[in-house]
Amino acid sequence: MKWLIAIPFFVQAFLILFDEYYFHIKRGLPKWERIGHPIDTLSLLICLLFTCFISYSDGALKWYLGLGVISCLMVTKDEFIHKHVCPASENWVHALLFINHPILLGGIGLIWWALSLSSQEIASHWYVKWMENPSHLQYLLYGQVIAMALFLCYQIIYWNFIWKEEKLKLYR
Repeated sequence: MKWLIAIPFFVQAFLILFDEYYFHIKRGLPKWERIGHPIDTLSLLICLLFTCFISYSDGALKWYLGLGVISCLMVTKDEFIHKHVCPASENWVHALLFINHPILLGGIGLIWWALSLSSQEIASHWYVKWMENPSHLQYLLYGQVIAMALFLCYQIIYWNFIWKEEKLKLYR
């Protein structure tokens, strides 16, 4: 039952990879996207890193919520231009990602909060008890940090140093 909270993580990974390898490789990315997409990834990675290295508290929660709002706004920043350069199907994938983004941030926050509770407190909260042993979910957060950091490196290196516009002819 505790792995239900992992669903938004898997949805995010699937949609991002589908968007990347189906749409981006097919159409190529202009410079504004080659810069903007790593910034989007970094905004979510900062939220994750915050929960991994900052202990939960009411004050820290306010900072996390602020970082989460910035991240939600950040990932939508390109949509004014995407509507002109992306097919409708890619925009639909983006819409699914936008729906999932705050759900994912909520799941990260819930895991972060649950990790701060003692086992006695966990037993008294029905909405945390379904996670069984939340400490196992800490590995989910760490794994997500590693996966996102690797994806960020890929985005920067591939799209800015390896990819060349001539490769578009291979996919068209």
